[in-house]
Amino acid sequence: MGLRISNFRFIVFLYSVLIMTYIPVNELEVSQLAEQLADFIWSEYDNWDYKAQKTLGIQVIRSADSIAVNIAEGYGRFSGPDRKRFYVMARGSFEETKCWLRKAIRREVISESSSKALGALINQLGHKLNAFIKSQNID
Repeated sequence: MGLRISNFRFIVFLYSVLIMTYIPVNELEVSQLAEQLADFIWSEYDNWDYKAQKTLGIQVIRSADSIAVNIAEGYGRFSGPDRKRFYVMARGSFEETKCWLRKAIRREVISESSSKALGALINQLGHKLNAFIKSQNID
């Protein structure tokens, strides 16, 4: 009987430690940066002409939104391989977003000042996303 109580106390202790150390996904810096990038692109879209909005605009919004969404979905998964799959998809969406933004800059859809701000945000997010994926120790 004493062993069962001891095990029960350990489980309660372990549970309380896990609950107290849980960080909501929206408080993770990598998630916040992904949201900032998506919101920045969303607001820039309104300044673009019709052709740019309907061709690359919708695509870049979808790919940028997908970064944070995949981080969140992976964060909510239980198994390590499942989490990793979504984190790697987030990185793929990040690369897609960069490709669309390069096109927008090359086609002069995005202003020089906005492209500098985007560049800084992209550099920061890229480093954080890779570090986040590596820190998960998922094989």
